[in-house]
Amino acid sequence: MADSSSLSNSQKNSGLSSKRGLRWVSLGAALAGLSVMLGAFGAHSLKAQLTEKKLATFHTATDYLGYHALALMAIGILICILNEKIGLKLQRSSYWISSGILLFSGSLYGLVFDGPRFLGPITPLGGLCFMIGWFTMALTLLKVKKE
Repeated sequence: MADSSSLSNSQKNSGLSSKRGLRWVSLGAALAGLSVMLGAFGAHSLKAQLTEKKLATFHTATDYLGYHALALMAIGILICILNEKIGLKLQRSSYWISSGILLFSGSLYGLVFDGPRFLGPITPLGGLCFMIGWFTMALTLLKVKKE
């Protein structure tokens, strides 16, 4: 097997893309698992403790966590299979989507459990992060098609 000093630049870049992509796949998988755990927790343990409105908010946070965990996994796979330059651009989408998960789902979870009221205005910022992440991904992939 060749050592790293004998690898070409494209092989090294491909390895970096794969590592970077697999990190996003791994994070997405962990967050998807977390969304399943939280969904089960909400359905079984919180049903008797939360109002119907708070339970619906909890489920919204959990649904969006799960959807965007899958998005992180998909972006990670694309980073692995596309070239380094495109992978770096796609990584921006992952950062935006990760921020959206934290701000959107995180603030909703905080509000469900009577966290500080300032969390309410943070939720739409998380939604904005999601939108930027999705549009960044779309534009990056449209540019790939043209190349």
